[in-house]
Parts: sequence; C-alpha cells; structure tokens
Amino acid sequence: MEVISVTTRRRQELVDITSQVAKLVAEKGLKEGVVYLFCPHTTAGICINENYDPTVAEDILRKLEELVPATGPYRHAEGNADAHIKSCLVGVSQVIPVREGRLALGTWQGIFFCEFDGPRQRKVWVKLIPERT
Repeated sequence: MEVISVTTRRRQELVDITSQVAKLVAEKGLKEGVVYLFCPHTTAGICINENYDPTVAEDILRKLEELVPATGPYRHAEGNADAHIKSCLVGVSQVIPVREGRLALGTWQGIFFCEFDGPRQRKVWVKLIPERT
C-alpha cells in the first residue's frame, strides 16, 4: 500500500490530489486495473468532481456548510461534530479505473481530499490493483 500526504491549510477545503495519484500510477507501472483510495480520518473524506473551475469546490463546501453548519445543537463536545457528519456525507473512499497507464477520469474530473476539521497533516492510503489477465 502507498501513502499520499496532504497538508491542509484551512478548517474546510478541497485539495486536488489528482496529480499525486496519477504520479503513483506511473511510478508503479500500473497499466490496467484500479486505484483504491481510502481516507483513514473521521473528519475528512475523498470525492471526485470538477477540478477545472475552482468555484465548483467552493460551491460544494458552501452547500455542505449550509446543510451541516459548524455550530449547532450537537452532542459531540469536541467542536467538530459537523466535520464527522460531512465525512459521512462525502464518504472516505473512491475507486478509479486505470486504462493504458492513466487514470480513467472524465474530462473535467479530479480527485479531491476533503478536509472538514483542519488545518492538519493528513494521509490517503492508496492501493494499486492490477487487472488479471
């Protein structure tokens, strides 16, 4: 298993990790198969969405904050209950096909590490799974 390190700078942000994942695929020589990504943090997640226009990431964070505000009638006393809920909504894993040595993402798609309780130093676990022939 490989590990990608992610440094976040704000309490909530989407960090584009597409190039880091693509670099691992190239370095390890995966030609056909899948990449499995897992976020081992309870206040973060991983999503795939548009990475061309940065306002899309801003809109996603704004809507999540509207749906699950930072302050609320939460019972969890650490002050990050919203981050746990947002992690559940976004999810902590993604599977991306690899074809001809490249991530098989759509034209505008990118892979984002979703920080909901930063800033922090985070990890993404990466499993490269070759296709059986």
